[in-house]
Amino acid sequence: MLAAVGNQFFVKGAVAIAATSLLLTGCARYDQPTSAPFAPVPEQIPMESGPRTPTPEPQDPNQPPGEPQPLPGACGDLTPGVIAGCLDTTGDLVMLPGGESALVAERLTGRILRVSPGAETTEYARVPVEPAGDGGLTGIALSPTFEEDQLVFAYITTPSDNRVVRVAPGDSPKEIFTGIPKGPTGNAGAIAFAAPDQLMILTGDTGNPAAANDPGSMAGKLLRLNSTESGAPAPQQVSAGMGSAGGLCLDPQSGSMWVTDRAPTMDRLQIVVPDGTSATQVWTWADQPGVGGCAAAAETVVVALDGAKALSVVVSGSGGAVLGDPQLIAQDLYGSYGAAAFAADGTVWVATVNKSGPEAAPTDDRVVRIEVTSGVGGLV
Repeated sequence: MLAAVGNQFFVKGAVAIAATSLLLTGCARYDQPTSAPFAPVPEQIPMESGPRTPTPEPQDPNQPPGEPQPLPGACGDLTPGVIAGCLDTTGDLVMLPGGESALVAERLTGRILRVSPGAETTEYARVPVEPAGDGGLTGIALSPTFEEDQLVFAYITTPSDNRVVRVAPGDSPKEIFTGIPKGPTGNAGAIAFAAPDQLMILTGDTGNPAAANDPGSMAGKLLRLNSTESGAPAPQQVSAGMGSAGGLCLDPQSGSMWVTDRAPTMDRLQIVVPDGTSATQVWTWADQPGVGGCAAAAETVVVALDGAKALSVVVSGSGGAVLGDPQLIAQDLYGSYGAAAFAADGTVWVATVNKSGPEAAPTDDRVVRIEVTSGVGGLV
C-alpha cells in the first residue's frame, strides 16, 4: 500500500481492489432484457480486429544477450513500464482478481480488453457505443461476484442517452439503468461498487450546470443504486452539482468512496464516507489540471491528470481531511493520464489518453506501470 513519510510516498505492499437521499424521478429504466443494438460504430474505428500491433523490427543476431525486447502486448514499445500499447482512446481501467492483470476500456470502440505484463492483449467483451460529446465507454466495474459470473458493468453513451449495462464475454449487453441525460458534451460517467449491493454512479452534467443542480434531472449527480436486479428501486441521489465526471474509487480499508469531477471553475476531489448521505469536498485544483480516474488505498488517493500529464498523490487523515499539498509524480513520462488502479504489488497501473492529441506516441494509447517511491514516479 502507499504510505506517507513527511512529503515522500512509498509503496509498502499489496492493495486489494475492493469491493442519501432524494429519490429521483424521470424516464429511467433498468434491468430490461437484452439491449437492442445501438448505432453502429463509425467505419474508421477498427472493430473487427484486436489492438493495432506494429511488427517489431527483427532482432539483430549480433545484439548482446540481455538487450531489451518488446513485450508481446506492448506492440514493439520498449519504453520501461509499458504493459500494453497500440490501444484506441482509453476510457477506464480496473484490476482483475489477483491484481496481476487488468481490463481496460476503449472509449470510442466500446471494446473491453484484457492486459497483463508479457502477454498479448485480448478482447474480453465489447458494447456498442456512441462516442460523440466525450461519451462512449467511459466507466467499467467488476461484478462483486466476478470470479463466478465474469460480469462487467459499464457506463456507456448511446444515440439516445447515457446508461449502465452489464456484459459477459461473448454476450450482448443487458440494461441495468437507462435514461441518464445526454448532451453535446459532459456525457462521460463513472461507476464503482461501494458494497456488493451498492453501485455508485457518477453522471456528467451534459455541459449544463443548471441541470446538475436540478433535483429532477439525473445529470451531474452522484447516485446510489441499491440493487442491480430486475424490479430494483430507482437510485438515490447522494450529491448534486457535479461537473464533468472524473472517476470513482473505493478505499478498501476505510470503505470511503472518492469522487473526482471538473466543475466550471475548478477540479475537485470529494469523499463519501461509509454510510454517508452526501459527498464532502476535500480538495480543489484552481488551475484545473484535468482530473480523471483515481485509485485509493490506506487513505491515499492517486488521481490521473490529463492536462498536467501527471499523477497527483493526495494523503488524507480521518474523514478525508487532506494532509499537506498533493504531490505530482510521473509528470511528462507517458503523456496524459486518464485512469488509474493499484496492482497487487503496490504499483499503479495507468491508462493514457494521448491517442487523439497532437503529441501521441506511435504506440499510444497505452497501459503503463508506475512505481511510487521517494516522492517521484519511477519507471518499473
